[in-house]
Amino acid sequence: MSVSPINNMNSRSREVFRLLVESYLETGEPMGSRTLTRSLSEQVSAATIRNVMQDLEHLGLLDSAHASAGRIPTQQGLRLFVDGLLEVGDLSSNERQQIEKSISEEESEIGAVLDKASALLSGLTHSASVVLAPKSETPIKHIEFVSLTPERTLVILVMTDGQVENRVFTPPPGQTLSSMREAANFVNSVVAGRTLSELREVLFLEIEKHRLELDKLAQTLIKEGVASWSLDAGPGARLIVRGRSNLIEEDATQQDLDRIKDLFDDLEQKQEITEFLSLSEQGEGVRVFIGSENKLFSLSGSSLVVSPYMSADRKVIGAVGVIGPTRLNYGRIVPIVDYTAQLVGRILSK
Repeated sequence: MSVSPINNMNSRSREVFRLLVESYLETGEPMGSRTLTRSLSEQVSAATIRNVMQDLEHLGLLDSAHASAGRIPTQQGLRLFVDGLLEVGDLSSNERQQIEKSISEEESEIGAVLDKASALLSGLTHSASVVLAPKSETPIKHIEFVSLTPERTLVILVMTDGQVENRVFTPPPGQTLSSMREAANFVNSVVAGRTLSELREVLFLEIEKHRLELDKLAQTLIKEGVASWSLDAGPGARLIVRGRSNLIEEDATQQDLDRIKDLFDDLEQKQEITEFLSLSEQGEGVRVFIGSENKLFSLSGSSLVVSPYMSADRKVIGAVGVIGPTRLNYGRIVPIVDYTAQLVGRILSK
């Protein structure tokens, strides 16, 4: 078992490293030896501090633009700090009240709970928030197709518990009101009591059995309409993202803007939603991923603080998290994400 570099540091090196990382997380700026000497608990020369910083740089924990510049932590340094030196604060009473007020336990609609959780996380942390909604295994009551334009059709899914989900898709060319009615009638004849995953399997079998009876347009409409859900990670799975603008600072460079674009391009790849959930399923409680540590955000170099939320039988059914630059205020964000996940799980378990 490897020994953490922190265990090999003396008290001075550990204090220099901690102060430098804390300063970087707060300001995003490099820190020089002269500034550090004014913050240390012991009186030492700037030259001594420079030697300590050089040692930390050789360990791969610090980096600098050039020899005379101040240092910033590397991704490896941030990982070491989060694992070994991060002091996670408690939620203030005001933050706890704000979370509980925003996500009311009286709310009965799952979508509303998750939308509010997403908005709350973004607002409290001034970062982007991500919430993965649980996939719906609620039995379906009714499906309807509504023509919006010749190129756009809305499929409406009504669950037995009153939830309603909508998807817009491109219908087959030449669709008619008659084919839409035929498609809806056919789907609703086999839908009762089935979940979406069950319905999808049954429908394709039924289409084969009744191919001669069904108009070709109606067949295609059914397949396209049901497939509009299968593009997600699972039936009804939904990734809610809020606060993208929080990641764009006033003095953002084109490189910063490209990094953020890469981040949300990653998020919008539906097949990656399962990857997002798997990140949080690997252990209970909050997990912190820094930069390229996970492939989902490897291009953008962003950090993710994520926690699963559980069903009443302690199964992971979704996740809530915060995405931001690697210099996130981890000590403050970790307890916010943790408490929000616990509250969401408690509400949905009811």
